[in-house]
Amino acid sequence: MEQISRADVAAFSQGGSSMANAIVEESGLRINHERRRGRGAGVNPSGRYEPTSRDVFDDGWNSIDELPPFKTEVQVERPRQIITRNESPDISFDRSINPYRGCEHGCIYCFARPTHAYMGLSPGLDFESKLFAKPDAAKLLDKELSKSGYEPRTIAIGTNTDPYQPIEKHYRIMREVLEVLEARNHPVGIVTKSALVARDVDILSRMAERGLAKVAMSITTLDRKLARSMEPRAATPPKRLETLKQLSEAGIPVSVMVAPIIPGLNDSEIERILDSAQAAGAREAGYVILRLPLEVAPIFKEWLLRHYPDRYRHVLSLVRSMRDGKDYDAEWGKRMRGSGPYAWQIGRRFEIASKKLGLNLERKRLRTDLFVQTQKGGEQLILI
Repeated sequence: MEQISRADVAAFSQGGSSMANAIVEESGLRINHERRRGRGAGVNPSGRYEPTSRDVFDDGWNSIDELPPFKTEVQVERPRQIITRNESPDISFDRSINPYRGCEHGCIYCFARPTHAYMGLSPGLDFESKLFAKPDAAKLLDKELSKSGYEPRTIAIGTNTDPYQPIEKHYRIMREVLEVLEARNHPVGIVTKSALVARDVDILSRMAERGLAKVAMSITTLDRKLARSMEPRAATPPKRLETLKQLSEAGIPVSVMVAPIIPGLNDSEIERILDSAQAAGAREAGYVILRLPLEVAPIFKEWLLRHYPDRYRHVLSLVRSMRDGKDYDAEWGKRMRGSGPYAWQIGRRFEIASKKLGLNLERKRLRTDLFVQTQKGGEQLILI
């Protein structure tokens, strides 16, 4: 492994200031470029629940050169239930499904990275390369929807990790989940940045005809170079717009998520992204300000220092101006939109552009009155 170069940190230090030392200390050591080719994170720090912190270094025997590249490994996870509930007051859904744990897209800003610490793994490169699939998801879902007293409300999918990440091509868990939802006439809202969602246009279009499905495409930037470094294994921006159009033409309600907005990096693109998405068929739009909870902060900082050293101080200064001087503020109502003058400015720009383009004039509400709850064989029937 190689340390952050002195040239990098020197650019931000004044007389050998503590800031340079903090960058090195917080980010840890970088993984050799050849080992992490095609990945987002440059470091693989120990999870916060680990009793020890491990740092790999070259002992002079050139053993680092013998370490293999990070390859995608998938383990099967067998949860007891698949619907996750939440009571968060600042999000629009109370239940969700995550077919996978970890995400191969490798988005450097992903707020789900810290969840890998629960598995004893790193939120860094492990999050992108050591994945977990839940092949029993559809069976578990069918069972949970059959429970007496279940009340249907829109199930959100893609709120944590992307359900259409590359390994979905093989496991097809998301398609099986949609088949169950379609059979039960259960509403679903999907968020993705993958063109693979178009594979399921047949199911989604049939559900959309009954008011049961909608899809949001996450578009962070239209700059292919920035997208490649920030979201290395996600679909390119033009491909996402093309997919948005394909879904819209199939009659599926689509929206665009400009998320995350990173001040000083992609915030200048808000209007262009909204305009492009509207032209592709989006009728709704939303945004989220960059979130840096727990281990995401040092991982993002290391990436920013590596790719945009000239913007490092400016970006972090703007981020902290929207987070009460901190890297992140988890307070309900603030964590998504931030606070302060710069956050207010972003919000007004988004609102003005959306209004000008005719976005968000009407919010699509999915139906719940068509839900079919069938009794399974062997279950006790309710006597009337």
